[in-house]
Amino acid sequence: MGWMHTARFLTTAAQLHHLPDMDTPEIAFVGRSNAGKSTCINTLTQQKQLAFASKKPGRTQHINLFALGKQGVTDAVLADLPGYGYAAVAKMDKLRWQQVMANYLVSRENLTGIVMMCDPRHGLTELDDILLEVIRPRVEEGLKFLIILTKADKLTRAEQAKALSIARLQAGGGEVKLFSALKKQGVDEVAQLLWDWTHPAAGPLLAAPTAQTPPSSEEEPEALDE
Repeated sequence: MGWMHTARFLTTAAQLHHLPDMDTPEIAFVGRSNAGKSTCINTLTQQKQLAFASKKPGRTQHINLFALGKQGVTDAVLADLPGYGYAAVAKMDKLRWQQVMANYLVSRENLTGIVMMCDPRHGLTELDDILLEVIRPRVEEGLKFLIILTKADKLTRAEQAKALSIARLQAGGGEVKLFSALKKQGVDEVAQLLWDWTHPAAGPLLAAPTAQTPPSSEEEPEALDE
C-alpha cells in the first residue's frame, strides 16, 4: 500500500490541450457525481483531501492529475475526472464536459486503465452505459478496466453478491471489485490491481496480507462526494 500513499498533486486542466504529454502509465477514475469517487481515491492514497469532494457535486470541472512513485520519481499517474450527471449543472456545461471526457478517454495515449465508480444501490445508469460504449473499442484493444462498487458496507452479503454478478455482466470483460471506505473493504485488492496495471514486469505490491484498519466511527461522506 505504501506506493499508493506517495500520491501527490501534479497538475489540473480544464481542457485536454492543457494536460502535459506523458509516457508514464495513467489510470483514470470516472463516475457519476456522488458515486464515491473522491472518497475512493482518498482512501486508496490514505490522504483525506487529495481528491476534492465538492459541497456541490458535479461542480468540479477539471481533470486533476496526481503523481505516484517513491523517492519523488513518478512511475504512474492517477487522473481524477469530473463527476458527471448531476442535475444542478447547466446543460451546456454538461455537454461540454461529456465531450472533453470522451475525447480524453478515447485519445489519451498513455492511458493504461479506467476505474469506474458505481453505487451498487443504484446500479449502472444511462450515463454509465454511454461511457462504457465510448471506451469499449479501447478495452477490446487491451485497455484495462475496473468497476468499483462503492459503499459496499451499505449492502448485505446477499446484496453484495447480487451486485457483483450484475456488474460483471455489464463490465464487458473488465473486472469488478466491492469497495468500502468505511470498512476498508477492497482497498488492498484495488491497490494491488492498479500496481499490476502500471508495473506489469514487477513483483507484487503486497508481499503478505495486511492488517485491516479498524473501522472509523464516522460515516462515509455521501451527499458531498464527487
